[in-house]
This record gives sequence, C-alpha cells and structure tokens, in this order.
Amino acid sequence: MPLGYNEALTSSFPRMSQDILSQVHRRIGFITLNRAAALNSLSLPMIRTMTEQLQAWRSDPAIDAVVVDSSSDKAFCAGGDIRFFHRAGSSTPAGGSALLEDFFTEEYALNHLVHHYPKPYVALMNGIVMGGGMGIAQAGAASRLRVVTERTRMAMPEVNIGLFPDVGGSHFLSRARGQVGTYLALTGEAIGAADALFAGLADVCLPSARLEELRAALRQSHADDVHALIDRFAVSQDTLPAPGLLAVNEAAIERHFSLATVGEIMASLGRDDSPFARSCLQAMGRRSPLMMCVALEQLRRGAGMHIADCLRMERSMMRCCFEQGEALEGIRALVIDKDNQPRWQPARLDEVTEAMIARFFEPAWPAHAHPLRDFV
Repeated sequence: MPLGYNEALTSSFPRMSQDILSQVHRRIGFITLNRAAALNSLSLPMIRTMTEQLQAWRSDPAIDAVVVDSSSDKAFCAGGDIRFFHRAGSSTPAGGSALLEDFFTEEYALNHLVHHYPKPYVALMNGIVMGGGMGIAQAGAASRLRVVTERTRMAMPEVNIGLFPDVGGSHFLSRARGQVGTYLALTGEAIGAADALFAGLADVCLPSARLEELRAALRQSHADDVHALIDRFAVSQDTLPAPGLLAVNEAAIERHFSLATVGEIMASLGRDDSPFARSCLQAMGRRSPLMMCVALEQLRRGAGMHIADCLRMERSMMRCCFEQGEALEGIRALVIDKDNQPRWQPARLDEVTEAMIARFFEPAWPAHAHPLRDFV
C-alpha cells in the first residue's frame, strides 16, 4: 500500500518507538503504551511499532492472544498527538502535509488491523481513553475484550478541536446503544465505566486496585483462559457502578439526538429545561458548528457501512478537514495558545450550508488511488 512516505521530512521520526513496549509471557503477547508524559498520545513511530508487532504476532503460532495496556494509571491513550498535527499541518514546506498524510493513513491501517485481528484482543482501558485510544480499543471482532475501571474517562472529543470522530468512529459510535453515539460525537463529553458498559463501548469492569494483580495473573495464564480469568476479576453484577448519566437520561438522548439535523437537535434541547439538556446545549455551543454537522452526517452514513468503507470515508474526510483549516484553529485555541477562543468558520450554526457539509464526503482520490483501497 503506497503511503506517500517522505524520507527527508520524516528523518527525525524513527520508524520504531520506545514508547511501545512488547513482551511475551507463555502464549500471550503484551503491548504496553509507554508515553506517560503525553498521556500515551499516539505518535507516528508508536503507530508503526504497534502495527509491526501486531502483524508479527498475527501469524505467529506461539501467540494465541494479545493484551494492550498502559504503563500509566492516568491514561490508556489520550488520542493522537495533536501538537504534532498542528506542527505538520501548519508547516509551510510542501512536505509538512505529507507527514500528516502518513500519520492518518497508517493510523487507520492500524485500526483496520485491530478490527480484523484473528486472535483474542484485550484492551485494559484504565484512565483516559479518547480519540486514537478508542480506535485501538473499540475495533475488533467478537473475541475482543474491552476492560474499564472506575478510573476510566472515555470520550470522542474531536468536535471540540475542529475535527470529527475518526479512527473508525463512524462505525463504533453509530453502533452504540440507541443515540448514545450521536450524543458522544456532537457533545464531545466524557463518560465513565457505567456509561461505557451501558453504551456497549466496554465489556467488563474491574477495580483499578486489582489491575496489577490481573496483569500478574495474565502473565502466568494460558491464552485459552484469558476471558475466564478476567471475568474472575470483574466486579459482580450487584457491585457494578451505579447507573451513569447516559442510562438516567436515555429517554432524553433518544428524543433529542434522533432528530435529523444539528439545528433541530439544539432547538429540541433548548425546549427542554432539564439540567441534562442544558448541559448538552452548553457543550454544543462551544463546539465547531461545521464539524458537528459533519459528524452527524458521518454517523448517519457509517451506520450502514462496513469498517473498511468507514475508514476510507474518514480518510477522505480528514484530508478535507486540514485543507479547510478548522482543526488547526481548534488545536491552536485549546492546546497551543490555550485562549479557549476558537474562531470557528463559520461561527454560527445557521451559517453552515449543505454544500459545506457535502464537501467532506466528496472523494479525495479516485477509488483506484485511495491510500486505503486494499481494505476489505
């Protein structure tokens, strides 16, 4: 698959990363994200290292399962390295954008690899799990196991920085319970373990205090009993986290977020005087009007698409996103200058046109030249 790799511009980015650790114990491969100072934000070398390791283990008869973990109690993975996005996207030399192209092509290839991984794949999602972290945890076949703890803070907050929920978000958010995925995509709000379980974005909850004990047990176990072993550490039904915000407000989420447009959703929320509706409206008022509209269209389309087509769609959308400039402005305001005053274009929801939204769904390449054309 051609990745458009520019050797001169990426010479400072090693192909392999020390921020990804890998070990094998018995018949289980362990991948540990080890960039704690950046909350395990994914860099291009981290993506490459993880991809190569998973590819090697996929065909290794000595490996029967994979566990993905973090060396930090604060975060599983806080997403992609958005400071890098800003540097690369703002670069004036022509190759600056080439490096950004490589990042998203290879990140989505990793998401695709994980989604179709033929062996049990366990993600220990303790702490912050956002954006790119969701991409390496949510993808996967029936043999996946997504573990959360009381410390889990899960979100797809891309609309807050002028992006859309990528890394397969059009697939896994559109398949979350009811309209929960739409709520998460448009508000960018974080949820805890109870809501992750309720939404169908997690499978098992266990106390974070027992994680080290679980890790030790996994290192001594055989792959054929990974799921059963984790179940023994999981909290029992009667001690599960109390119903979260999503469960308590499920009827309101269905009523508001099932509407056809962002304008209708916000108008409906505005007629609801509940604290939940007011909170949603306040959050959406800070987000990019254009990208909320794009995200809603993205999820509506993704609901009827396979993962390969979702990732191809998102890859074209991402190219348009950085050309349009909304993401660079959002990252500047929230991460670089930290003035929290993004100058969204357009600034008002009623200024967003159908043509603006449609542009994100136009093919960025002919089908035969799409960088993810070989996905099935």
